[in-house]
Amino acid sequence: MKNLPESEKPFTSLADFANMDVEATARAIEADEGESIPGLREALEEVKQGKIARVTTPEQLLLRQARKMSGLSQTEFAKRIGTPVATMRGWEQGRFSPPGTATALARLITKHPELAEELA
Repeated sequence: MKNLPESEKPFTSLADFANMDVEATARAIEADEGESIPGLREALEEVKQGKIARVTTPEQLLLRQARKMSGLSQTEFAKRIGTPVATMRGWEQGRFSPPGTATALARLITKHPELAEELA
């Protein structure tokens, strides 16, 4: 890591985040993910400001986006994807991570919101 330019060195402490380039970091994350991530820049800005009491993951953002794009409540969305509403809330609130199948389904729904209707 000694040979890396300063802008490419990983963050090793919370103080490093204060100098983070939010836009460059967001672009890198989205390029790695292969798609735009709603709320990412806001979350990175909070981290930069030291507001890190709550961690927001890409999976949380993806699930929220899929549910909102479907126009369904947490209860209805949970029923459609066959999971308890408490589990859905836990995923959206970051208490625990959703399994790969749930994130894959959420990706499909964000790209094709009408699929949520097919699950009824």
